[in-house]
Amino acid sequence: MTYLPCVEIEPNLSANASVIWLHGLGANGHDFAPVVPMIALPVEHQVRYVFPHAPDIKVTINNGYKMPAWYDILEMTLERKIDMSGLMISVEQVQHLIQREIDRGIDSARIIVAGFSQGGAVAYQSALTFPQPLAGLMVMSSYFATYKTIEVHKNNLTLPIHVYHGSADPVVAESLGLDAVKYLEALGYEPRYSRYPAEHTVTPQQINDISQHITQFLSIN
Repeated sequence: MTYLPCVEIEPNLSANASVIWLHGLGANGHDFAPVVPMIALPVEHQVRYVFPHAPDIKVTINNGYKMPAWYDILEMTLERKIDMSGLMISVEQVQHLIQREIDRGIDSARIIVAGFSQGGAVAYQSALTFPQPLAGLMVMSSYFATYKTIEVHKNNLTLPIHVYHGSADPVVAESLGLDAVKYLEALGYEPRYSRYPAEHTVTPQQINDISQHITQFLSIN
């Protein structure tokens, strides 16, 4: 099996949980690695953080220039016209990483999937369709690209989900984050939503909230 290259940060003791965190368009796996020291977790939660690198592909909205991307974006409309087949290829690669954590000895119910912006769209599909129960899903400044076609796996029908969005986001409008919550509720989920006075970014307050939510997700399992 060939896996996506990743930045991996190990806990002080043997890992008993994992967070797989997907970056946004044009970034890479190093983007969110610096937040790990700011995420203070109880000692019983020894988390391995996995930050995959998206492949370099041509992105239509950026004049066809190659950059790290989980899929091509064809039009920068509000809902975005995207390359759905490309997104599904990334979903398969991310699910391979989830399975690798299980193969490394991590219980699937102690694996969290997270994603920012474009990575969040991949995170929705990856987590909700994964065939083994996961610990939680965290989606930041993103949108639910596959809500019309997704076939949720029965083992993740009650997956805990938290959605985060900046109220002044000029890249992914907050309305898309709120729409995602509505779509999730229509699927039977009870997502939690956190709003921040921020643009397209992750704030210190949000990192603090993420720390609390990771603790909550792992304490359930």
